[in-house]
Amino acid sequence: MHDPDFRDTPSPPGFPPPPPPPPLAPPPPGFGPAALWDDHAPRVRRGDVRAALLSLLHEGPRNGYQMIQDIEERSRGVWRPSPGSVYPALQQLEDEGLVSSDESGGSRAYRLTGPGREQAARHLEGEAPWDGVARTVPADRHELRLLWASLNEAFAHLTRTGSDRQVAEAKKLIRRTRGSVFRILSED
Repeated sequence: MHDPDFRDTPSPPGFPPPPPPPPLAPPPPGFGPAALWDDHAPRVRRGDVRAALLSLLHEGPRNGYQMIQDIEERSRGVWRPSPGSVYPALQQLEDEGLVSSDESGGSRAYRLTGPGREQAARHLEGEAPWDGVARTVPADRHELRLLWASLNEAFAHLTRTGSDRQVAEAKKLIRRTRGSVFRILSED
């Protein structure tokens, strides 16, 4: 539940008041609202999803979920394309005759066709798309995002399973941490 005391915590001079409480729905997987990271968000160029899918399928058949996981792993966690970008791209590749698919055991596996292998070979000559995307996020910002994600995970767990005492301690910790971050920001 929202803590009204948090809104009453004054911001340091020169800093805006804290934002209103977030909606009760959980944040998107990983890092919370994307707007927090806009200046250092991964830069995915037009065609990167397509190139990544072709490159992965060149290694062998996969389902869409496996490709999403592989891209995230190969980009060192920087880029996790959404199903809303992957599945339409796979459908387009299938419509173009570059991939074929079959469903078995409730999962649809995609594989390259002959023309798809030729197209994928051209993509393999350059930099892997996940490397290009990963390079767009400075390492220190990426580490901060990973730390934020792990903290978010811990607090989600605390929200679900924590005792009243644990929740109270966590709220104190958040207040102290927020103040510390603003002190760091005011130093420069």
